[in-house]
Amino acid sequence: MPATVPTALLDLCSTADPSWRAILENGLHAVAAADPTYLPALAQDNYLPTEGRLFAAFRQPLDAVRYVLVGEGPYPREASATGVCFMDGAVGSLWSDKGLSKQVNRATSLRNFMKMLLVADGRVPADKTSGDALLDIAATAQADTAGTIQTLADLQDNLTAHGFLLLNASLVFRAHVAPAKDAKAWKPFFETVLKGLAEHAAARKQALPTLVLWGKIAEQLHGLPVVEGFPRAVAEHPYNLTFIAHSGMQKLFGDMHLLKKRA
Repeated sequence: MPATVPTALLDLCSTADPSWRAILENGLHAVAAADPTYLPALAQDNYLPTEGRLFAAFRQPLDAVRYVLVGEGPYPREASATGVCFMDGAVGSLWSDKGLSKQVNRATSLRNFMKMLLVADGRVPADKTSGDALLDIAATAQADTAGTIQTLADLQDNLTAHGFLLLNASLVFRAHVAPAKDAKAWKPFFETVLKGLAEHAAARKQALPTLVLWGKIAEQLHGLPVVEGFPRAVAEHPYNLTFIAHSGMQKLFGDMHLLKKRA
């Protein structure tokens, strides 16, 4: 008898864009087939993200996906975990009179991503991204409310507009479970998502989306056969300072100008 998926989890598929529904349901069934005990236990457990945001990343329509940015897992804080990778829900403003805002500086990965974008945008040299070096940059950004993004929501909107599916390798975080263990359980789901993207691209004779893989857990996806067909851009996790000067990431994001406010 096929393993069953808890109704509570299947119902959450309706929170995604309708174009994803069949793929998400197939992905959940793939997780259940690999480990019939995992999803029933998860459905009875406390996990992040809360508020039914398990599939929040999939509000990006299937046809709009041009990049799949893969994080490791949700932030380990309820206010921060939004179901969308690297977008810390506790962050509002990006700037302050001291440079980046206090909330951005607390979110190490987001802080280094912002600094990389500043370098990619030509606003600051890679070796001048700390302390006083950002005071003038932040002041100029705050004064340019019409031309420069001001909030994390603005940054997420820009990423979405460029076709990013902002997806974590593990869709959940649980304080009492090792993140790598949850990520392993979600691997069949991730494989199903990638197969869905590949089939969608083939049916429309479109190029495959680029996988943007940050960190060791995301890199484990290299072991999936379906990944071999996708173009990939790989870097260390952004919590590493070396990420700021990563030439591959600067090249990828440079032409996008994500710090500019959309018209």
